[in-house]
Amino acid sequence: MTKLRPALLIAAAAAMTVSLAACSGTSGSGTSSQAVTAVTLTVWGPQEDQADSSSWLPKEEAAFQAAHPEYNITWKNAVVSEGDAATTVKQDPSSAADVYMFANDQLGALIQANAIGKLPQASIDQVKKQNSEVMIDSVTGPDGSLYGVPYTANTWFMYYDKSKFTSDQIKSLDSMLSVGKVSFPIDNSWYLPSFYMGNGCTLFGPDGTDESAGIDFSGQKATDVTTYLTTLVTNPNFSDDSNGSGKAGIQSGTVDAYFSGTWDAADVQKALGSNFAAAEPPTFTLNGQQVQIKPFAGSKAVAFNPNSKNPQAAAQFAAFLGSTQAQQDHYTMRDIVPSDNSLATDSTISADPVAIAQFDTIKNVAALQPTVAAMANFWTPAQSFGQAILSKDVNASNAADKTAAWNAGYAS
Repeated sequence: MTKLRPALLIAAAAAMTVSLAACSGTSGSGTSSQAVTAVTLTVWGPQEDQADSSSWLPKEEAAFQAAHPEYNITWKNAVVSEGDAATTVKQDPSSAADVYMFANDQLGALIQANAIGKLPQASIDQVKKQNSEVMIDSVTGPDGSLYGVPYTANTWFMYYDKSKFTSDQIKSLDSMLSVGKVSFPIDNSWYLPSFYMGNGCTLFGPDGTDESAGIDFSGQKATDVTTYLTTLVTNPNFSDDSNGSGKAGIQSGTVDAYFSGTWDAADVQKALGSNFAAAEPPTFTLNGQQVQIKPFAGSKAVAFNPNSKNPQAAAQFAAFLGSTQAQQDHYTMRDIVPSDNSLATDSTISADPVAIAQFDTIKNVAALQPTVAAMANFWTPAQSFGQAILSKDVNASNAADKTAAWNAGYAS
């Protein structure tokens, strides 16, 4: 794979209101007479990115230093996973890392703690150039400001045995069920809403950011989906994917398709061999029409701490870690599928069915997973409702009443 080093541009040594230069892998370059500033940057990220000196994070730090001779940087790295970022940073934002990686569902908590910086204009331009609307929205706060630089998506799609389905059949769940075994986690509240979202139900407004709009899983649009699901779970070719049974079924040959994310790719690829395939989720047939299954999507992103003693350098490095080249390095070194749309045509990435399935899902069908605080109230009732569908406590004859009661529970 050809690897391009970021171009060297002249950077201005400005105050904290500066327009930062290092975006999309571009950065400032000094001259022999330019003053060099001593900078210490503490960086938090997952263990896998800093296992040794040849890992991704040290590699990008060295590249950033080379691209920024105006700094003499002392790096202090520590292990804090994306999932633990908000909890750790909030303990004391003033002494937390200058730069850290986080899962975007923590955005609201980080903003409330004044622990995440608003991106400067150059970084905003980078994020908007690189990413789909869903990815941009995933790092957008309630005030409309952008607070992180995405580097990968967090969503799910479909794995399947391509010897069992044609390219046309995988477009429709009902067509797939007519010829093969399909597993889906109806009782998982991260997956179940995808059927309802496809038919016009909303969580906190059409783009998932309006907390005052509440949860709207009401009326005929929701009842029709519930009725469909009560029929789906009785199909002999359908099984609920509980406790990893979908992947286990793929491995044993008793399941031909199931839904998961990049974290399962290696296991499924090993199980299916030459019959391995992945694709964006299909549609389902509702009242004679095809309705798209719409999975939740979020991102993992890089942020800088506004309490940093070196906010300019911190913001520049956050943008650098989300740059096109850094994302390509991340994929090469750890199979982290990029969020940067320009990399979908990279010769290696475009040959990876998992990467393309994730790109297609984000681009074509995904719905933003809301980051508003009230979203915390959604998960448990949704899981319970899925379990009630599986147990037949919710059925075709009472779908309207049960769905209305489910929605009313959120309103109260």
